[in-house]
Amino acid sequence: MAENETNDEGVTASEKLKANLQRVLVNLVDLHVQGKQAHWNVTGRGFRTLHLQLDELVAAVREHSDVIAERMRALNVVPDGRAETIAATSDLADYPAGLVNVNETIDAVTARIRQAVAVVREVHDDVDAEDPTSADLLHALLEDLEKHAWMISSENREA
Repeated sequence: MAENETNDEGVTASEKLKANLQRVLVNLVDLHVQGKQAHWNVTGRGFRTLHLQLDELVAAVREHSDVIAERMRALNVVPDGRAETIAATSDLADYPAGLVNVNETIDAVTARIRQAVAVVREVHDDVDAEDPTSADLLHALLEDLEKHAWMISSENREA
């Protein structure tokens, strides 16, 4: 079947579009799980503020992962969010085990958000060339993730 061919089931994504959306999805699921790990194990001065910010990040990332997965289904692609797939294919660095102090948590979470953003930016033009509707979803995702990275990283910055 040709790229993005329309058939009786609607539009079917090319293998390249499928792979790009799957890569974004995997990173979002991983960011969601790592965000919860950080949320549960952050400790130190400023705990409560960061604890609440992490819940906001996790909620946003979870929503975006659902949107991407549902877009994949609309394109006749089967998303794979299984734990073993996430562990084997995520672009994100592993999150530290155990308790992590507030400043280190801020840096670790911000780094992982930026890793996810880098992947979205990397695949964006290819996605846009094949499916502008999916690219629109990536635009919204970028805007939101970059906002969260700015807000969380600002906790460790001085004027």
